[in-house]
Amino acid sequence: MPRPAGNTRLKAARLAAGYNSQQALADAISETALTLGIRGLAVGVRQVRRWESSTPPWPQPDVHRVLTHLLGQSMEDLGFAPPWGSARPQPGRATGNTLRASQPGARLAPVPLEGISAKQPATVGRDFGAVTRSHRYLYWSVAPAVLHPSVLEHTRLGCALLPETANPARQALAAALAESYLLAGRIEFFDLRQPDRASETLLRALQAAGEADDPLLGAAILAHMAFIPGWADDREAAIERMTAARTYTRRGTASAEFWAWLDAVEAECETRCGDPHTALRLIHRAEDTLSTGAEHASPEWMDWFSPVRLSAFKGNTQLKAGHLPQARQTLHDVLDRLPPASAKQSTVVLGDLAAVEAFDGRPVEACRYAIQALDQLALTWYATGMDRVREVRRMLAPWQNEPCVRDLDDRLYDWGTTVSALQR
Repeated sequence: MPRPAGNTRLKAARLAAGYNSQQALADAISETALTLGIRGLAVGVRQVRRWESSTPPWPQPDVHRVLTHLLGQSMEDLGFAPPWGSARPQPGRATGNTLRASQPGARLAPVPLEGISAKQPATVGRDFGAVTRSHRYLYWSVAPAVLHPSVLEHTRLGCALLPETANPARQALAAALAESYLLAGRIEFFDLRQPDRASETLLRALQAAGEADDPLLGAAILAHMAFIPGWADDREAAIERMTAARTYTRRGTASAEFWAWLDAVEAECETRCGDPHTALRLIHRAEDTLSTGAEHASPEWMDWFSPVRLSAFKGNTQLKAGHLPQARQTLHDVLDRLPPASAKQSTVVLGDLAAVEAFDGRPVEACRYAIQALDQLALTWYATGMDRVREVRRMLAPWQNEPCVRDLDDRLYDWGTTVSALQR
């Protein structure tokens, strides 16, 4: 018999907020109570353990207030059932709230807990997962603003089906739902540059992974969540999430590629937070991990990482560390090795090559690479790639009256590029 997953909603919210242990949350509750003017409130780790069980008791009003303040969600979203009954609509019932949730930009549906009756066939997990896989393949070629609404609607379907599905189909359905939320979060963060929205979506992904009891999927989601504070120069929060990601990885059967990717994510966070030398050490460790190998294969859904992608991380880090000749060589090698389907990644690499040339005082070469990146962005939009080009343009300010920079401006601010940047 599989062990009960417990209150996965509260566990997911705790980890997402940076409390990697039950003790850490207990301490935070006791400390925050004082700042909210609540005297004499102390919570121990045993109480948090009860809340994270499969039958969590409803907290006292003062604790209720502190918990929702700390974790930013309602008590029902945190997995607690009020003693007076829930006001939530039943799954599958078409209410006004359900219809409003289907509109673009609406609040995400919470991941439901296990239902009482099993109405769905044993194939529902496999069938739902087939669409999830199709969305994953389409991500590399379909415009993000076009694909994103379809992925979100798919997650709403999964949330409606989950309470009506029994194990083992329920576990497969929850895993596919977590993948769909992860894809939506990736689009929001990397393609649409909406970090706040991505943070909420990835939290839903973590909740679904908890329902599936899939530690590797949970680790992948937590590592993606580390990007958000990492890119905002919040090193402490990024490292806390990476610690949680590595903890979950140890519970699964991770491949060498998975461990190397975790080092690459942490390296990018360190680079963004101003420590490229620590980042280079992490990348060298990742390279050693890949060369050694491991007995386990990577999950099917991990299609965003490979040795050449690690080299792309490395080139960017060498650039930020000021190792310009090494960065130039690494990034050229990456361009030669990237497969044709990696159009989004190529825009980032071209942007980094442009930055290398700008740093080296070679504006003509910098503009040439930046324009190549814009040509690719016109075919396959990627906000992260456009960020790289804009960063290069700022670096070219000393040469802004040169013909090559004016040509870049003409291309950067033509009708098509400007409209694309604003509408996506």
